[in-house]
Amino acid sequence: MLLIIFTFENEFKKILAKMKEIGIINTKIARIISEQGHGDLLMVVDAGFAIPKGLEVVDLSLSENVPMVLDVLGELVKFYSVEKMIMAQQTKDTNPTLFEKISKVWGEKTDVEVIEHVELKQRAKEVKAVIRTGDFTAYGNVILVSGAGDRWYCENE
Repeated sequence: MLLIIFTFENEFKKILAKMKEIGIINTKIARIISEQGHGDLLMVVDAGFAIPKGLEVVDLSLSENVPMVLDVLGELVKFYSVEKMIMAQQTKDTNPTLFEKISKVWGEKTDVEVIEHVELKQRAKEVKAVIRTGDFTAYGNVILVSGAGDRWYCENE
């Protein structure tokens, strides 16, 4: 019995000692994603977005345009289900290429709601967390609405 306990403890210690090397390795982002429920909001913003006080912020900005909003979204899409994105009309008007690229990250079927930038700033107060990038693309901000993903079983659609 003592040998079994000793072996189990050694194996458990080996598991705990392993560093996370796959998936999202930023511990704060990994935790935030795991805490998101259906309909919860997560925001990815450019370097200049005025983040409301009191929100949890993961600041990834390293230097001008590092990382870009699209870089962050490109990683999030691998591990995070989104049913809708919310962006400002000013993004569509000022940077239509960025707007189109962001709109397609989660696929053509993902809804995109377009609102005024002033309203986007107000809705930012409702998000669970904000990921700040070093992106200097004007109006490069998006609110992500957590989705249920395609793993859920429904007997009747």
